[in-house]
Amino acid sequence: MSAVNTEEGALTDFDAQSDKGKALTMSTRDPESEEHAARIYLSLDSERVSSLVLVNLNSSTRPERGSSRMTCPFRPMLLRHLGTPKSLLSFLVKLGLKDFYPNQLNLQSLFEINKNSIDEKAVLSLKEIPWCFLRKLFKINAECRNSIQSSIRTEENIEEDNDLFDEDLDSADDSIDDQVNPLDLIVALFHCADSFLQQEMALKMSMCQFSLPLLLPRSHNSQCTLKLWALRDIVKEWRPHDMSESRGFVEDNIVQANIPFFSFVRLKNSSLSKSQILNHVLSSGQQNCNIFIHRDAEGGAVKREIANGLVEVCWYLPSGGEKLDIFPEPTAFANLRGDISESLTQFNFLFQVSTATFVFLDSVEESEHKILSSLQDVKSKLFLVFNRKGGNASEERMSVKRLVDELGLPKNRVKVKDKSSNVAGFSKKLCEVIKASLLDVKDTMSIVDMVGKAVELGLSVDESKTESQRKAAEEIMDDIGVQSIPDYKKLNMTLQGANWKRLSKLEKEECRLKTSGDSGLEYYKCQLQEEKRQIRQNQQNSDASKGMKSFIKCLSTSDKEERDVFLKWMKLKFNTRSRVKLSVLRHKFKEQCKKKDAKLIGELHQALVDSSLGTEHYMREMGLIYQFSTSSSTTADGISQLPGLAAEMLLDGYPLELLDGDASNIPERWVTDVLMELHKKVGQRSRLLVLTVLGVQSSGKSTLLNTMFGVQFPVSSGRCTRGAFMLFLKVGEDLKSEFNCDFIVLIDTEGLKAPELAQLEDSYEHDNQLATFVIGLSDATIINIAMENSTEMKDVLQIVVHAFLRMKEIGKKPVCHFVHQNVSSVSAHDKNMTDRKHLLDQLNEMTQMAAEMEKKPSIKEFTDVLDYDMDKNNWNIPGLWHGTPPMAPVNTGYSKAVAHFKKNLLQTVKKDPGNEVSQIPEFLEMMKSLWQAVKYENFIFSFRNTLVAQAYNNLCKEFNQWEWEFRKEILTWQTQAEVEILNADNESEVETWNRLVREKKSEVSDKITNQQTTIREQISDYYKMKGKRVHLIEKYKVDFLNSVKGLGDEIKHSVWVKLDCILEVKLRSKKVQDIQRGYRGVIEQKVMKLLGDCKASTLTEEQLTQEFEKMWAEATVDLSGLKERDIAACVLKQLRKDFCNRNVNEALKKVTDLKEMETGPFQTKSKHVDTLLPEKHLCKGDLQRVADRIIESCTRFVLDKVQTDGDYQDSFTKDLLEQIDESLKQCYDHHKTNIKFEIDLKLHICGIASREFVEMHKRFLSDNNPHTQLGKYKTQYLSDFLDLYNNGDDCQRGAKNFVQSCIKPAVKQFICGSLGVNIVDDILTGSHSAEYSSRTIFQYNIQKELLLQENFFSFFSYIDNYEIYVKDWIFQHIREQMSEDKTLCKLKNNNLQVIYKKISEAIDRAAIGEDGAPLPDNKESITKLISNMRKHLVKDISLSVEAEETTLFLIQSSCHSFIKCLKSSMKELKNQLEGEFSNSDDITETLNKLPIKPQDELFKRVFGCGRQCPFCKAPCVAGGKEHNQHHAAIHRPQGLGRVKDESSKKLVVSLCTTSVHSDIKFRSPATKGEWHPYKDYNKFYPDWIIPPDFTIEASDYWKYVLVQYNDKFAEIYEAEPADVPEAWRRLSKDQALKGLKDAFNMK
Repeated sequence: MSAVNTEEGALTDFDAQSDKGKALTMSTRDPESEEHAARIYLSLDSERVSSLVLVNLNSSTRPERGSSRMTCPFRPMLLRHLGTPKSLLSFLVKLGLKDFYPNQLNLQSLFEINKNSIDEKAVLSLKEIPWCFLRKLFKINAECRNSIQSSIRTEENIEEDNDLFDEDLDSADDSIDDQVNPLDLIVALFHCADSFLQQEMALKMSMCQFSLPLLLPRSHNSQCTLKLWALRDIVKEWRPHDMSESRGFVEDNIVQANIPFFSFVRLKNSSLSKSQILNHVLSSGQQNCNIFIHRDAEGGAVKREIANGLVEVCWYLPSGGEKLDIFPEPTAFANLRGDISESLTQFNFLFQVSTATFVFLDSVEESEHKILSSLQDVKSKLFLVFNRKGGNASEERMSVKRLVDELGLPKNRVKVKDKSSNVAGFSKKLCEVIKASLLDVKDTMSIVDMVGKAVELGLSVDESKTESQRKAAEEIMDDIGVQSIPDYKKLNMTLQGANWKRLSKLEKEECRLKTSGDSGLEYYKCQLQEEKRQIRQNQQNSDASKGMKSFIKCLSTSDKEERDVFLKWMKLKFNTRSRVKLSVLRHKFKEQCKKKDAKLIGELHQALVDSSLGTEHYMREMGLIYQFSTSSSTTADGISQLPGLAAEMLLDGYPLELLDGDASNIPERWVTDVLMELHKKVGQRSRLLVLTVLGVQSSGKSTLLNTMFGVQFPVSSGRCTRGAFMLFLKVGEDLKSEFNCDFIVLIDTEGLKAPELAQLEDSYEHDNQLATFVIGLSDATIINIAMENSTEMKDVLQIVVHAFLRMKEIGKKPVCHFVHQNVSSVSAHDKNMTDRKHLLDQLNEMTQMAAEMEKKPSIKEFTDVLDYDMDKNNWNIPGLWHGTPPMAPVNTGYSKAVAHFKKNLLQTVKKDPGNEVSQIPEFLEMMKSLWQAVKYENFIFSFRNTLVAQAYNNLCKEFNQWEWEFRKEILTWQTQAEVEILNADNESEVETWNRLVREKKSEVSDKITNQQTTIREQISDYYKMKGKRVHLIEKYKVDFLNSVKGLGDEIKHSVWVKLDCILEVKLRSKKVQDIQRGYRGVIEQKVMKLLGDCKASTLTEEQLTQEFEKMWAEATVDLSGLKERDIAACVLKQLRKDFCNRNVNEALKKVTDLKEMETGPFQTKSKHVDTLLPEKHLCKGDLQRVADRIIESCTRFVLDKVQTDGDYQDSFTKDLLEQIDESLKQCYDHHKTNIKFEIDLKLHICGIASREFVEMHKRFLSDNNPHTQLGKYKTQYLSDFLDLYNNGDDCQRGAKNFVQSCIKPAVKQFICGSLGVNIVDDILTGSHSAEYSSRTIFQYNIQKELLLQENFFSFFSYIDNYEIYVKDWIFQHIREQMSEDKTLCKLKNNNLQVIYKKISEAIDRAAIGEDGAPLPDNKESITKLISNMRKHLVKDISLSVEAEETTLFLIQSSCHSFIKCLKSSMKELKNQLEGEFSNSDDITETLNKLPIKPQDELFKRVFGCGRQCPFCKAPCVAGGKEHNQHHAAIHRPQGLGRVKDESSKKLVVSLCTTSVHSDIKFRSPATKGEWHPYKDYNKFYPDWIIPPDFTIEASDYWKYVLVQYNDKFAEIYEAEPADVPEAWRRLSKDQALKGLKDAFNMK
């Protein structure tokens, strides 16, 4: 094949001629194949590779689809690796790093939390080495360079090393294929790392006191690279000896420091290790560490593959101690790896930039002689270090002497090590030489200044790629110019200036209302809101400065690397400026702290804050630009893109300012939108595990987090940034399911105030807010104690305990660990047992104090607040530094202890997969709620949270459903039990019936107990469910469990009363039936006698009828019924029983006839209360209205009873008195009423009841009069008489009479008995079911309807008599629902179908005798048939015995004919009833006559406890009935609850949610007429919680109502209209509705 110039041709030619070419066509998608291809590539000769690569590079064509020609499968690799030395590429392949070359490895890959980052496992392959090294390095573990290859080798290999007689060992190559030289590893990683990872590696290596790459050997077709950018981030502190007395220090970027620079190089293979010598020179006797890797260090003997030509640098920094320091001033040392003849460029560079260069040699050959001879200034800059040894020592010595002579070096420039001196001794000599050289140093050069020389020599400089970003940062810095930082910030960062801080104070004042003065609270709040509005307007009108626009423009670039470089330059520039500008202020501040002048300390502290400027301030300003932007400006200026930009930065490892510590405020809109953008970017998979560290200033909090997670929280920037920052760490796929989260969020906070700042006015409050806020957000909190004795932490502990106590109250259960730093003894854990016990004692003490302040006396110990184990929750961490800084390396023990703590911490906080996990939306909701609550001083009572509200409302919905299932079960059973009791044999003794009732009571008690157990289990199961956020409502669990007991007791009492009533009905019915039976017997005898008399003659039907009428008149002339009872006396008897043990007989003795009692309206009097309030407040005041409401409610109860068809029962009066007692109990809580009020009120109500009950009794007597009852059957008797006379038998008529007289009433009773439950079920499962799902939703719907109807009297009724209004509303709603699509008719027909089927089946079963055969076909079998039917229907319907015997008195037909006619009549009855139901439209009458009234059942479901706010009368919406504390969803202006100003008589506009957090005073009967501050309301109404409105808009609904109907409310309340704030008048109906939705958490 001829040569071609195309890429495809070249490759095809190559493929056709070479097996290696064929191998190279393997798919690069397979990692193993790609690695194999790379190895083949490495084996090709360089010319072949170059041509192949060039062809690939020059190609712009692709083969057509279907072409048989093969393309290069590793073109991307060829492109990346063009010009790369094969030794480097081979080494990268060996370590599995080829995919990351060049510069493809980034920081984010190391921040991920995965199993490898938690568990330190042994290295089992070469490819694990880089990751092991990086993980350990990022944990600042100084052992990261050691042991990276030892665990790879097998035990057999290790044993082979020990073979004394293995001759191969003597000749073995020192390059072992399964071992790696640490220097090669570092070089490889720097080649693969991007610039930011290089910076972070250099920073961590510097902390470990490792040498750092200064010149990186050639790679990627380039010369050596000066790693200036990689070293830029390293800041060092030192104290030169001339600053020892002043205790001052120097802090600077090490690359900018002008310090002496000494280089160490070697000729050939010097027998003397310069690296080892350097380590001795730089280490004091007790701090000897391997700054430089040397041949005797671990891994140092492994042959270097790529590190030759590497120049490392390190610095010696004095601490100011003349006896301790080796050198009096900072000094840099460079070390060139390999022979200088192989790295001439590096050597020339070092020689030219160095103060002095030390050349280590054994001899000098001609080529080396030329190199050294060509150097300039050798006499002043060159030192030769010669190692004298045996063998050819003389010849070697002579070669060196010739060089010395030629160069003219003085003798003191040649240092000889002979065999008599060891390395340590020789190192001391060199040390003295260096010290002497320092005295002669005149000019020094910083690493930054070396750039020019590097470029001159052809070296590349890594920082050159960042030039445009550096200029951009410098432009911003130039914009500052000579201005002071405070002045610059005022002019250019206006949004975070005085207005932002003022806005923060206004928001807090709006919550606390401390300085309202004489103006009303609501007016004051409106003033605050107006000022806030103006500030926001000013903020919106503020233009971004030139610097801010440049900053945002640079951040908005699509190139992430450019953005990151720009931010790094900004950070570097600001840090440099801060170090210079703030040092004077810091010095003054420290001096004043000693003098304890609080005023000056405060001023200097503020000056430090004002003078701080960094990228965080620019980011804050950017956030505030978005925070205050309007919808139009957001779109127009591209501001809408900012949250997405910040979200990307969060994902890239940048922290986000959560809490602005300078203003003590949160830009909620900004933070919310940033995190929601992040939520979108990760596909809404943002489960969070939040960790926070708290501690005093400079206790090592940030360092602890940085070490634990390898992150980059600033630890010492020279500035005073306050607040809290959050950082997101991705969780690896291998841990997501185990940890049940997608991100670990770290929150780093400013230090809690140092002792010297504790004197500042707002110090404690600020710390309290911060601690409460971050602990509330966290799943785990680390309390960092940087001292062995925790006594000084007392204030911090108090703050922390307060926060944990608050979290317990709102359902948060964070984990807490105490980290004791600087505890290094191996026995510290045991020795510090006393200290840990002391800490626990302090925690207990703080807990008691906090519980007292938070009014939680039941909490006595810290373990009452959260799970705390003295051993498991305390961690001892050694000091960070191993020795005396600045030359001390990081303590390896620190790193290991922190790693161990991290592993245990993550194990303890990893979330149970069954538990609810917060995603970003829930985190934000908690953040907003916490911050809102923090702004109030009384945190526990001010905490409100949408997530809590949702979780609580969901539980209420479930509980309501369980409660209804409970009630329905018992109501269904009760209906059947009533039928069974009514079906009891009338001939039985009364004791038999009593026994049956007792058995039923016992049965229902067991049933109720079982149902209670079921609900308790349902509650427990609910609290175990995933996705319900039950941890937020843990404290309400007891309330609901208590409600189960209360519910059971209530239902049991109700059923028992009902069973007693049924027994009473049975007894009364027996009396009526006995009378009727007697008269029926007389009638039947006379009918039979008349029949006999008439049979003797022939009479016409008319004559027979006349004879019958005559007989009937004579037989019924003397009928008498039940004796009328004295119902009024019965009611009075029950009333006296009610007062029997209360010594009030005198008051009741005067009562003779209740019917005549108190026929006029009831009036309250001064004798009714034990208070000093004037009588006018009683007659026209609240107590009178309470009495009127009780009377109206009780009157309705009485009317409900008398609307039924039964007779009066004493249980009616008992229930009535119980209802009055319940109302009086509430009344006493608020009005302190006495026994006189109770007597007069009960007499009045019982007087009304007795008059109604008397009428009821008379109606019952009339309905059950024997004359009337027998008259019902007169026509039937006549028909039977005529049939018998004519010897006929109308079987069909007999069956029809039986069905109409016996079965129809029973069927209608069955239908009505179940209808109440059916109606409730229909409503709760229908389209309006949500309205009754919980009390909160019910309230919302009622108030929404009120707003839409805009009817004043509806509002008035709702406010003035809430209970009656709700009952009427429910009743009306049921009427509407039942009339819709004839729903009531359908429900009746459904029940009819059920009972029709049961009766039909009962007839079929009753027709079969006990022997299984059909009943005989005779007249007598009809009685047996009916008896059998009764047995089969004993729990369903009650058939009247009297009606049966009357209708079947003269029946002559056979059984089988009767059954046939009976079935036919049943069908007729079914059709008849269906017709009646279809034509009936009186739903009200039906509802009122139902034994189980659906309106009452729904009322119980949504009304709850019925308590109302003592100030504004808003109803309680707490779930269950047995809750300990009441709360309303939304409170009202108190004027709507009839509260008016005593002097002006104007309705009061104050909201109780505002008043209870102020010093304004109130008085009421509960305070016995004395004035008390509203904020102490809990003393007088301890069962009420009145938190602040969650938002200002929450109360807009009732503000709007008051404004709309101000005059009408004033008129009806006999008051003057309220002076409403102007801001209220601007509220619209839509705003009112929105406020209502917000208050009830409706989306």
